[in-house]
Amino acid sequence: MVGVAAFVVVMGGLKAAAPLVVPFLLAAFLAILCAPPMLWLERKGLPRALALVGVFLGVFGIASLIAYIVKGPANQFGRELSGLEVSLEEKINVALASLGEKFFHETKPTEHLIDFGQVFEWVRYLFSGLGAALGKTFLIFLSVLFILAEISSFPLKFRAVFPSTRESLAMRRFTESIRNYIAIKTATSLVTGILITVWLTLSDVQFPILWGLLAFLLNFIPNVGSILAALPPTLLAWINNGVDTMLLTALAFFVVNMLIGGYLEPRVMGRGLGISPLVVFVSLVFWGWILGPIGMFLSVPLTMTIKIALESNNDTRWIAVLLGSESDAREALERQGA
Repeated sequence: MVGVAAFVVVMGGLKAAAPLVVPFLLAAFLAILCAPPMLWLERKGLPRALALVGVFLGVFGIASLIAYIVKGPANQFGRELSGLEVSLEEKINVALASLGEKFFHETKPTEHLIDFGQVFEWVRYLFSGLGAALGKTFLIFLSVLFILAEISSFPLKFRAVFPSTRESLAMRRFTESIRNYIAIKTATSLVTGILITVWLTLSDVQFPILWGLLAFLLNFIPNVGSILAALPPTLLAWINNGVDTMLLTALAFFVVNMLIGGYLEPRVMGRGLGISPLVVFVSLVFWGWILGPIGMFLSVPLTMTIKIALESNNDTRWIAVLLGSESDAREALERQGA
């Protein structure tokens, strides 16, 4: 009971402190991505200060370029949002009325039954949440700078804190799992976003860069992210380009996500996340509620962190097994039988 009470208090504190916690989580996310190139530059003989400055300027430059490219389409989308919602609602109502007349010999107004305009409102909410977090850019980049400045000393500190071999191996496994997941997921999400942007540009769908960025971001959300990313551009293609382009857009998302998420990603990641699909979905909802839209993007790394921490303690290992995949349960049974 004490553990449950402590968990509730900690989660309540995280929810209350989300505006402060989220920038530091984003900073840790960026630092994990930046650490390998910085350490590589150090191994090549570059002084740590120069390696740090070089990587930091590179990340800042890329972020500034993305912000510059996306700013125009995002502002235009915001201006046209209300008109798009009206057009979408009209198209859907006409289509449903036509189907009702054809199959049921009646028409029924659907304005109050189906509010598909909420799809575009959800996109605006998502980007506004991301914008609010990125509004603390100075705090995020300053935190990244300090983390990278001390990144080389972390292994030594971990060995001092966890002197036993088992604890040291658990910590090493934890850091490697998180780093590999974030690096691989970022690479596959980037490829997904680029392919979607190119396809939508060739198909003349409005705001292709915006939807490519959305595909990149939502690819960090397992299982449902790719579906959510496909909805707005598919509906927009229907509004502006017709049914043929809508179907081709939906097909493009399906093919890209099957190739990247269904084929390439599992082979690169190996045995996978080590988390059951149900836990992935619940963690998506839970961390989204605690930390807002950014919590949805970071739900898997955060849950992996908790799972690995639970595995390192004999008293809480059973919780880690429940959070884990079927293969984790088999391994636990094999250890018990040994």
